[in-house]
Amino acid sequence: MRNRNKAPKRAPPEPAKPSSGPQEQDWSTFEGESLGLLIESIQGKIKVARSLDGAALPEKIWLKQQFAIGVNEVTRVLERMPPSNDADDRPISSNNNLSYTRLQAILVASDCNPRWLTRHLPILASSRKVPLIFVKDKKRGSLRLGELVNLKTAIAIGIKAKGNAVNHIIQKILCDGCLNIERKSMGQSLLNGEINGNQQPGHAG
Repeated sequence: MRNRNKAPKRAPPEPAKPSSGPQEQDWSTFEGESLGLLIESIQGKIKVARSLDGAALPEKIWLKQQFAIGVNEVTRVLERMPPSNDADDRPISSNNNLSYTRLQAILVASDCNPRWLTRHLPILASSRKVPLIFVKDKKRGSLRLGELVNLKTAIAIGIKAKGNAVNHIIQKILCDGCLNIERKSMGQSLLNGEINGNQQPGHAG
């Protein structure tokens, strides 16, 4: 006789849904109050770094020396970096004596539209061991990033390794994953003033 107590057949597993945007689980994500503190903190350090450089260059040119602005520029800088198995794995502090520009980290608006614009960045950045820092603000993440470089929008901003105040705060963010320690120990002095917002904003994809 056939065994009528056979275990019921298991339903086949559901196929994985394709990702509609960059994967964030392996990187820090800032939104809400933490995003506001992140933007203000970096703005303050930008002002410090610029003042230490003597402010000899026009601000627009100086910002381009410090950051890769926009998805296309970030992608170009990453592609010029050697893969991590060929690159120096020591912490990135400065681009001195290098034949290429190294990025310390990349700020990415994960709520940008269309999302395919940044879909390639996680894999490319991972191959160069460049961490990503995602920002969200109800589909306005690119507007918040634009505040850092005096543009209306910026979907991605690469932080170039210059060994300055901006790199120091980014390194702390990467190590701590948040800015709570900075807030408690330094308070509003962390901000070190505000960026002059009188310039006409633009766009950076």
